[in-house]
Amino acid sequence: MEAQGISVKTPWYSSYEGVREHLEYPDYSVYSLLEESAKKHAKLTSYDYFGTTVTYKEFLVQIEEAARAFLTLGVKAGDIVSICMPNTPEALISFYALSKIGAVANMIHPLSGENEIKYYLNLTESEVMVCIDLALSKICHIMADTKLKQVIQVSVADSMPITMSVGYHVTKGRKIKIEKCEIALKWSEFIKSGRHYEKDTFREGGPDETAVILYSGGTSGFPKGIELTNRNFNALAIQSFEACHTLKEGDRVLSIMPVFHGFGLGICIHTVQYFGGNAIILPQFDASSFDKLLTKNRPNIIAGVPSLFEAMMKNKRMQGVDLSFLHCVISGGDSLSQSLKEKVDAFLKEHGADVQVREGYGLTECVTGSCMIPSHKYKPGSIGIPYPDTYYKIINPETLEELPYGEDGEIVISGPTVMKGYLKEESETAETLRVHADGLTWLHTGDLGCMDEEGFIYFKQRIKKMIITSGYNVYPQYVENVIDQMPEVLLSCVIGIDHELKGQVAKAFIVLKDGVEETPELRRAIRDHCEKNLARYSWPYEYEFRKELPKTLVGKVAFQELINEEKAKAAAREADNA
Repeated sequence: MEAQGISVKTPWYSSYEGVREHLEYPDYSVYSLLEESAKKHAKLTSYDYFGTTVTYKEFLVQIEEAARAFLTLGVKAGDIVSICMPNTPEALISFYALSKIGAVANMIHPLSGENEIKYYLNLTESEVMVCIDLALSKICHIMADTKLKQVIQVSVADSMPITMSVGYHVTKGRKIKIEKCEIALKWSEFIKSGRHYEKDTFREGGPDETAVILYSGGTSGFPKGIELTNRNFNALAIQSFEACHTLKEGDRVLSIMPVFHGFGLGICIHTVQYFGGNAIILPQFDASSFDKLLTKNRPNIIAGVPSLFEAMMKNKRMQGVDLSFLHCVISGGDSLSQSLKEKVDAFLKEHGADVQVREGYGLTECVTGSCMIPSHKYKPGSIGIPYPDTYYKIINPETLEELPYGEDGEIVISGPTVMKGYLKEESETAETLRVHADGLTWLHTGDLGCMDEEGFIYFKQRIKKMIITSGYNVYPQYVENVIDQMPEVLLSCVIGIDHELKGQVAKAFIVLKDGVEETPELRRAIRDHCEKNLARYSWPYEYEFRKELPKTLVGKVAFQELINEEKAKAAAREADNA
């Protein structure tokens, strides 16, 4: 590939089989890509929610109804509307409706703490929010400190079949305590409000306009709003379809990765809608009933994090289950160890599936996956080869010099899915997106890896001190800041420790101020503080109090020593159990 007269190495092209090196990308919005697909696949099922199926033609009607309602509320092109939802039809409808009117979807994890939600709302200056009823009480507590004017309240039962909806309200629904909120409007009332809107709802968004905001830690470890454009999302869908090259219209996809995650929204929803697939969506995944989920829905494609496949293999009721309906299994969001891949492959074969799990690699700053194991060739330890039109280099992070094949350095990426930047964070953006001597803008991943002579990428470890738990990013510095807010705490250090199902979880080491004694009440107070101010997946799994923490020669907390201690403890426990 030539970039402004300077060559960029692409050794992976020799490993493309049935995959084109270069693709064409439309200059229009996320909604327009869906609409184009919907016209081709009008009678096919777009999504399936607890057995309620909606065709592509019907989906467009639902999106139009929501678009009218958003415009009736006063939402304009360029406005940022927050979506704080699990995987429900209303979340999908809102996402595409906002794109149709030229607005931006700000995706928030519904289990985020109150202060986190307040931060996301204020960063984006959102005046309208689509919110699951389970999170409404948190919104009520913080709305006075935001610009919120309207909250659209959704229940997971709103789109369920009637009998299931009644059953939900009788059992789980009645346990939900919803605080009265004067700015809340139920989804049905919201849709009804737009029925008299008579103007045209469509406003075409340009390829470089922001379509979605997702969250990541950036280089400082604090949550950053990642601006992803129409081109970013559309290119991801087109590239993913091409790279998989086994997908076809009508395929049933188990879309259980959450829509507030790049993997969930970009792959499990937008890519599926692009090629005319059927997205099987659920608001919550229950590992204990994974066998029923598979046998009932018989998906052709599963895309999930490594812990999902661990849960599948540990489910005792999976014994004897026929999985021959699977023809594509993708793992992403976290590293898939070679040993786990081999176990998953063997499990799939034992259950009649003529397929192997294909690991992908990516990060939210390029929506999600940008590299994947090809279907016909696997190299142990590799995360695969880059997508079409996506370029990888391994560089010395200090000099930006490209390193020889086989040598470890920072993984950097260039291509049409690379983010626009971090919202209102110019210095962070400049640090992460850099123009190199080859004239291309490169995304600095902060990940250590190497490339072999055939262009296969090998991920080694995260340069940044970040924890990946069930595919979600946990930023230790952010958790530490929350803990350090407690008046009794002198300092804290948070590291990742191994967990059988989640891959890793956070552990907090805490030093109390002089004269403060560790008591059960104080432990409970710190835990309560974390649970109020952090997303559930960020909660420390363990708390350990110490008189002091190990330090480096320059006085910094030696978190690597703590990591090594935990690894030694784990090894000792394993030896004792052997």
